[in-house]
Amino acid sequence: MIAKRTLFGQSGEALAARHLKRKGYKIIDRNFRTRRGEIDIIARHRDTLVFIEVKTRRSLTFGNPKWAITPAKRRKISQVALEYLLKTRGTTRIKSRFDVVTIQHTADRPMVEVIANAFELAYPK
Repeated sequence: MIAKRTLFGQSGEALAARHLKRKGYKIIDRNFRTRRGEIDIIARHRDTLVFIEVKTRRSLTFGNPKWAITPAKRRKISQVALEYLLKTRGTTRIKSRFDVVTIQHTADRPMVEVIANAFELAYPK
């Protein structure tokens, strides 16, 4: 049985993907995994390859979801993004960026925020 938390996260990623498509993003891949970690959504937006982390919250009890992207999480996403580029493009010389999509569930409807260029490539220490 899939845990409620996993289903909640998957529904947030699906909502984020629909929202991004409406904003002109072309979804290339979802849940790209390596041994180092995972990137929720990989898309193309205009001439840029975008690596997207999705954070969904039922409430603000644990803070705003955008603050959940810690320096360690940024490093992990950066490492996975570099692996993706080397694996699929054979190079890292392509225009790319990191976006974050936050989803906060409210009484009325989910609030979706896209934070373009949310952080820079974070090299591992």
